[in-house]
Amino acid sequence: MHDRRWWTLAVLCLSLTVISIDNTILNVALPHIVADIDASGSQLQWIIDSYTLIFACLLLTSGSLGDKLGRKGVLTIGLVIFGVFSAVAAMSGSATTLILARGVMGVGGACIFPSTLSILTNVFQGPERAKAIGIWAGVSGLGVAIGPLVGGLLLEHFWWGSVFLVNVPICAVAIVMGRFFIPKTRDDHDSRLDPVGAVCSIVGLLGLLFGIIEGPDRGWTSTGVLTGFAMAIVFIGTFAWWESRYSHPMLDVRFFKNPRFSVASATVTLTNFALFGSTFLLTQYFQFVLEYSPLKAGMMTAPVAVGLMATAPNTTRFVGRFGTKYVVVFGLGMVMCALLLYASDTIMSSVFLGGFVRILFGAGMGCVAAPATESIMGSLPKEKAGVGSAVNDTTRQTGGALGVAVIGSIFVARYRAVIDVPRGLTSAQAADVQDSIGRALGVARQLPLRAAEIHDAAADAFKTAMHLVYPISATIVFGAAMLAWKYLPARAVDPMADPVTDPLDDLLAEGASVSGT
Repeated sequence: MHDRRWWTLAVLCLSLTVISIDNTILNVALPHIVADIDASGSQLQWIIDSYTLIFACLLLTSGSLGDKLGRKGVLTIGLVIFGVFSAVAAMSGSATTLILARGVMGVGGACIFPSTLSILTNVFQGPERAKAIGIWAGVSGLGVAIGPLVGGLLLEHFWWGSVFLVNVPICAVAIVMGRFFIPKTRDDHDSRLDPVGAVCSIVGLLGLLFGIIEGPDRGWTSTGVLTGFAMAIVFIGTFAWWESRYSHPMLDVRFFKNPRFSVASATVTLTNFALFGSTFLLTQYFQFVLEYSPLKAGMMTAPVAVGLMATAPNTTRFVGRFGTKYVVVFGLGMVMCALLLYASDTIMSSVFLGGFVRILFGAGMGCVAAPATESIMGSLPKEKAGVGSAVNDTTRQTGGALGVAVIGSIFVARYRAVIDVPRGLTSAQAADVQDSIGRALGVARQLPLRAAEIHDAAADAFKTAMHLVYPISATIVFGAAMLAWKYLPARAVDPMADPVTDPLDDLLAEGASVSGT
């Protein structure tokens, strides 16, 4: 094992931090962005999802590149891109420029994320690997949870661009430390790249998320939306067909025949669906409905981090005692209960009760993340660590993107259906009130004598939409729990054993080895 492996883990976690906090730190800045550059409701979704979308679309490609060209180099390139375009995003003067800058940041993020886990998997072995993955998963979840708090602190003293500019020094430090503490690793097999698979995966995911996000604005039967869904069906189907036949696939789809691998991937996807979708709306609820400052809104999300850090570092011990299946299902049950409680305005507006619910949510996430990640990585041969990491990260980011897109779209449609627009407004003002609560409050600022009336109408519609989308999220998490209960191993996998332990895994590993020669 690498002599300075714990220093390596520290650098990898630092690199991971800029990725994991990026979306949630931005959430608290959304009201300021609406006020400064007049972003619409759909533009807010694109500001979030342009990054997540490109990120998710490129993860498999970048994971494969890391395996073949060297993971340390791909990580460094990703940090450079992410840092440079974070600065560009901070200086954006329009929603379009910000969306484009965020998209390029997604390219950098896609290079960083799979590299961290694949390097970790190669540097650590045996029981230390499970412990390191637990720390990695805890940092990932912690970054998501503390992002709003950091964003709130920055917005108390600086303009909204500071939530991007903070990434620059972190990237710089990670690049310098990585030069000394991260070893060079790659897949020793002489295998070719897979450009056809890369294009199909990118176009397929792009079409899927475009259709979901644009559906409420353009109409679900509009030409653009139907074209997006058609592209998704054609290109994702072509990707699966091509990968099953190409001699050097970026993703050997036979791995999905292993229930441990495929169900763990599905669990990660659905859990992050709930996490990203709920956080996207919760920070807006605090600021738009309850009228909290960015700092207070960020502080109100901090209990998620408390719950997560209480459980994530201990999951190795939990799994060793109770088994993977029981720990993951118990965690998903906590997440599901928390989401159901999220729908209650009475509970979530209470500092004490709402704080307890968010601790419950974080504790559940902590019980799910590390065991599911270990199930994914432990079911693949070591030389395919980059692809395994990319699959894990793709499921996370795809789940997150779908969470923001699907939950956001359902929420927007419900808000617009139930909003009682006050009479006497101009047509433009009425359209803004109906578009989103952010724009409605912009109209309220223009009409101080009617501000309370407009705020109450928008807040009532917002809470009504919350009552719909959070139970939907809880139902999706329930589905994940049923899958985990049926297919995940009942007992923990021996950490001293070889990662590929059953006959099917051995067959898959042999197939992967042959495809890499």
